Amino acid sequence: MQYWLYILQAQITDTFYTGSSDDPVRRLQYHNGESKGYTRQHRPWQLAYSHPFDSKEKARKAERIVKSWKSKKMIRLLINGTIDINNYL
Repeated sequence: MQYWLYILQAQITDTFYTGSSDDPVRRLQYHNGESKGYTRQHRPWQLAYSHPFDSKEKARKAERIVKSWKSKKMIRLLINGTIDINNYL
């Protein structure tokens, strides 16, 4: 089963949300609908980036790495394809 690193981008605010899931489209729907946490206040979201991994552990490791950047610039470079997440694993 594939697991995905995904990055959502708020359509109104200049905000990103990073997560991992076996179904990033389902997670997008969740964050745009029933989520009551951080993502609720920045709706609507769009899927800006997704990258498949062959295990949940690798997807979560990639998620932790992206979150550790704390940098919109690095996230934009990843989304635009300028950098490759595999180079950071």
